[in-house]
Amino acid sequence: MASRKMTFRIPEDLAVQFAKRVPSRDRSHYVSEAIGAKLREREERLIGACEIANADPDMRAIEQEWDTLPDEIAEPWTDGPAR
Repeated sequence: MASRKMTFRIPEDLAVQFAKRVPSRDRSHYVSEAIGAKLREREERLIGACEIANADPDMRAIEQEWDTLPDEIAEPWTDGPAR
């Protein structure tokens, strides 16, 4: 897998703990795993929020209203005569 070198700033106390607890040869992998886990957690929360919203009867009613709108709405500046 391709990789990219990146630079981040983290609080000093966190940097000290990280340097003490994670051997230098494992740091890139450790950070990659931590970022991946955090992104997966965020994605799961977003999916959960969408599922809750989709189950809400009020949201379904709003979606049905939107579904009745035409797919294309003429832009007001394209309908008028040329100047």
